[in-house]
Amino acid sequence: MTELLKELCLLDGTSGDETAVRDFIISKIDGHCNYRTDNLGNIIAFKKGKKAAKRKIMVDAHMDEVGLIITNITKDGFLKFSTVGGIDTAALMFRKVKINGRINGVISGKPIHLIGDGERKKLPKTDSLYIDIGVATKDEAEKYVALGDRAVMCGDYTENGDNIISKAIDDRIGCAVLIKLLTTDCEYDFYGSFSVQEEIGLRGAKTAAFGIDPQSAVILEGTTAADIAGVAEENKVCKLGNGVAVSFMDRATVYDRKYYDAALNSGINCQPKAAVAGGNNSGVVHLSRQGVRTIALSVPCRYIHSASSVANKRDCENMLKLAEHMINGIASGEIP
Repeated sequence: MTELLKELCLLDGTSGDETAVRDFIISKIDGHCNYRTDNLGNIIAFKKGKKAAKRKIMVDAHMDEVGLIITNITKDGFLKFSTVGGIDTAALMFRKVKINGRINGVISGKPIHLIGDGERKKLPKTDSLYIDIGVATKDEAEKYVALGDRAVMCGDYTENGDNIISKAIDDRIGCAVLIKLLTTDCEYDFYGSFSVQEEIGLRGAKTAAFGIDPQSAVILEGTTAADIAGVAEENKVCKLGNGVAVSFMDRATVYDRKYYDAALNSGINCQPKAAVAGGNNSGVVHLSRQGVRTIALSVPCRYIHSASSVANKRDCENMLKLAEHMINGIASGEIP
C-alpha cells in the first residue's frame, strides 16, 4: 500500500481544489465499483459485496490537504496569502511552496540579523508573511498567479525504516485504505465517500452523508501524535507503531461506545486516542438526518499539517485490517 500512498501524497489538493486527487482516485476505482461525483466534488461509491449488509454503512476519507490561497499581490510582486486549514506559522517560515502545481516560491521571513531581541522570542503573525516567486513587479507576478490561486508546501515522500515522511498523510492514508477496500473483493455491501473540504469545516462529508443516508459510518483519518521529546506521557495522545488510534470523544463527536469497544477488542493492533481534542468528518456524519452510529480510525502522525508528517507503515496496514473488521462486523450484525 505504500506505493499507492506515495502517489496520493505527492498530489496537490487543498480544500476546494481537490481535482488532481479526485481524478487519480477515479482512475483507481473505475471498474471496481459504482461511483458518482456530487455537486461539491465528493466521490460517492458503492461496493457490491458477496452479501447484503444488515446495516447501511458509509466509509469516509477526505481528499483535501491544508495549504494556502493567494489574497493579494504587492507592487513589488510579492504574494500575500491566507491559510486553508490549520497551519502553524512555524511550519510555514522559509518553506518552499508550489502554486497551481507549477509555480515555485518561498515563504518570506525576516533575516536573522535584522530581528531584534524581542522579536526572536515570538513567531511573526501569518498575515505578515508573503510568498516570493522571484519577480520584481505586480504586473510580472500577474503573468503567473491570480487571486484565489492555491499553494501547497513542498515535501518529498521518503521512507525511514518503518516510517513514512511526507506532506498530506492527513488524509491521503484514509484515501489509500478506502481505495484498497473498493478495489478488492468484500463480504458485504458498503458505501464509500472520498470527501472534500474537511480541513475548512467538515463540509464535504456533510452533503455526502445526507446523500448516502447511512445507519453506520467508519471515518478513516490521520491524527496528531505527540510521542516526541519533551512531551509528558499523559499528553502524547497516541504513539507511532502502537497501532490505529481509536477515538472515544473529540471536540465534534462522542463516538459509539459499542463500536469503540469492538475495535479495541478486535485483536488488531490499535490504541485509544487519549485526548478530547480536534475533530474530523465524524462531527457532521454522525448528526446527519436521524443520526449515524460512528467510529473514527486514525493513523497517528507526528508533525501533522506540515510538509514532513511522519507515520508508521504498520499502523497504515493495520488501519486497512481494522476497517475491514469493522465493516464486516457491523454489516453482519456481529457488532450490535
